[in-house]
Amino acid sequence: MNKYLWVLCICLAFTACKDGATSNETNNTDTSEKVVEGNEKELTTAETIAYKCGVERWKDVDEISFTFNVDRNDNHYERSYTWYPKTRKVIYRQGKDTVSFIRGTQLDSMQTVADKRFINDKYWLLAPFQLVWDEGTSFSEKENQMAPISKDTLSMLTITYGSEGGYTPGDAYDLYYDKDFMLKEWVFREGNQEEASMVTTFEDYEEFNGIKIAKSHRNSSGNFNLHFTDIVVK
Repeated sequence: MNKYLWVLCICLAFTACKDGATSNETNNTDTSEKVVEGNEKELTTAETIAYKCGVERWKDVDEISFTFNVDRNDNHYERSYTWYPKTRKVIYRQGKDTVSFIRGTQLDSMQTVADKRFINDKYWLLAPFQLVWDEGTSFSEKENQMAPISKDTLSMLTITYGSEGGYTPGDAYDLYYDKDFMLKEWVFREGNQEEASMVTTFEDYEEFNGIKIAKSHRNSSGNFNLHFTDIVVK
């Protein structure tokens, strides 16, 4: 790839990710294979949300593929992945470029960029699971809160990431969920600031081999739609 195209891809990725979400994972630790073990004890709210979307089925997943799409102001952007959770292998594709890497190993510069994008994009894809996968987090809860887009009265779970570790530490997310513990909206607050950095819906849920995924996330004005296509869970 020539220098100009590489710089352009970096800028596009930054735009998509900065308006999105990143988990507190690093390229040295893969927490995505962890599943809450057993349900003999009373589940926390975070665990219940994850279970409602099928986190207990994750141990059976050998491969998951998806395309991350962003439509904003009539512009379209996309990148695709094939992920093998049990071996930590990820294949990243964007345009004519393909990057393969093993998470948790030493990565070169291009692999590191691909890993950052992967963390961002699969956070959107599997946000309910990240609630129990990610480490160094704290939670707080409120009932009877007005959701920012729908104005519905929902419960709210706030997850705050620690100030150390990960690519973008210290972020916070306010997740609005209904009586069935399904996520309906969320607010991303960069660096745990009071003001919202991004607010979107969780909609168009579909089940893939026992795992429920919200395929679409829209903002209030309708000029932004982050959505997933080509989802396959094996």
